Amino acid sequence: MDLGIAGKWALVCGASKGLGFGCAKALAQEGVNLVINARNPEALQEAAASLAALAPQVKVLAVAADITTEEGRAAVLSAAGGPGVDFDIVVTNAGGPPPGDFRDWDRAAWLKAVDANMLTPIELIKATVDGMAARGFGRIVNITSSAVKAPIDILGLSNGARSGLTGFVAGLARSGIAAKGVTINNLLPGKFDTDRLRTTFTAAANKSGKSLDDVRLVQQSQVPARRFGSPDEFGAICAFLCSAHAGYMTGQNILPDGGLYAGTF
Repeated sequence: MDLGIAGKWALVCGASKGLGFGCAKALAQEGVNLVINARNPEALQEAAASLAALAPQVKVLAVAADITTEEGRAAVLSAAGGPGVDFDIVVTNAGGPPPGDFRDWDRAAWLKAVDANMLTPIELIKATVDGMAARGFGRIVNITSSAVKAPIDILGLSNGARSGLTGFVAGLARSGIAAKGVTINNLLPGKFDTDRLRTTFTAAANKSGKSLDDVRLVQQSQVPARRFGSPDEFGAICAFLCSAHAGYMTGQNILPDGGLYAGTF
C-alpha cells in the first residue's frame, strides 16, 4: 500500500534507537524526509547513516539535542528551514522517567517527569499544529505507554505524566484542527524489545529478588502472543497513522501490546 506521504517532512524524536528509530525507519521507507533527534550525538549519527543507506532518496537531518529543553526544541524545530511550520508529521517521544517507589520521589522528580512526558509533547504540538492546519495536512503521533491504560506500579511517574498528555490530546484532537486535515493520536506500546523494557525488568528483578532471566520469561509468558514486539512492527503502525489513509482517525489511543491488556474498552 502506498501511504501517500512521500516527499513530506517528519520530525521523529528519540530516534537513535528503539521505538523511535522504528518509526523513523518506516517513514523513510515511505519516502518521507526526516529530522531525527536524540541526545546522544554518536548514536544519532549512526541512526542517520542507517536511514540514509536504507532510503537514499530521502533527506535525513540529525539534530542532537535534549528535546525536553527550550534550546533543544528550538534547534530541532528550525532544522528543516523554519520554526516548526515545515513539518507535516511529528512523532513525539522522550525517554520515560525511572521506575521506583513513589515514596522516594520528591517534587523535582515529578516536575521532571511532567516536563518531559507531558509538557514537551505539548510544546512540539503547539509549534507545529497551526502550520499543518494552514496547509491542510498534518499527522501528530505521541509515543506514550500502555501504562496509560493499565498502570504499572513501579512506573508511577510515567503513569501520571503520560495520562496528563492523554487527557490534553483528547480535547485538542477534537477541536477545529480535525476539520483542517490534522490528526493527533497516541501510540501506547506494550512490551517491546527495547532498552526501556530491559530497564524495567532490571528494576522488577531487584525488587523481587528474582534473576533477570526469570523476570523476562515470566513477563513474556504473560503476553498472549508469547513474545515481545519489535521496533519494526511498532514503526509500521506509526507510519500508517501518519499516512494519507488515516485522516478519519484522531484522538485515539492505539494499544499494540500482543493482547496483554484484557479490557474490552
